[in-house]
Amino acid sequence: MPTTLIAFLGACTLVAASPGPSTVLIIKQSLHSRRSGFLTVLGNETGVFLWGAVAAFGLTALLTASEMAYDVMRIVGAVVLVGFGVQALRQARRAKGTRDDAEDAWQGTQKSGWASYRGGLLLNLANPKAAVFAMSFLPQFVPEGAPHLPAMIGLAALWAIYEVGYYGLYVWFVGRLKNVLSRAGVRRRLEQVSGGVLLLLGVRMALEG
Repeated sequence: MPTTLIAFLGACTLVAASPGPSTVLIIKQSLHSRRSGFLTVLGNETGVFLWGAVAAFGLTALLTASEMAYDVMRIVGAVVLVGFGVQALRQARRAKGTRDDAEDAWQGTQKSGWASYRGGLLLNLANPKAAVFAMSFLPQFVPEGAPHLPAMIGLAALWAIYEVGYYGLYVWFVGRLKNVLSRAGVRRRLEQVSGGVLLLLGVRMALEG
């Protein structure tokens, strides 16, 4: 059991370290404040747990079995990613001007707690790959002889909690660089980069077969 747990946490680390839309969004929101970044993490990990629970009940098999259902989710996910990307690019554009104007713009675009949480949750739930991955990932670590459903839900909860800690380090690190990132030009450039990445990821998801 301890060996299985260590292997599971190691796999969770590799999964979290792989660059993806969630990582980009978390860093983007952390540019505004640690609160926004952390609430985005909580929203994302709520999605991770929900997909794990769905996989535990075997419902994600329906998604993989239905090409139409998968394609619908893929298009929805692409729209969500493109929406976040366009939003980031607009924020960067509004931040142009004098330093004072830029600071006011960043304050005006700082999201509420619910919006940050909802953004992280929506991004995760709109990604069909997250559902398919949960179905293929979690069963590998169910201990032999253990009840399948409770074990899968427990692993999903552990996976989400672990990633809260992991992505929390990203939020903390961005917060530590506050003096540098508070410069209007630097923050605007980072918004442009994150917006462009989210936009490209959305287009790629839309074009995938």
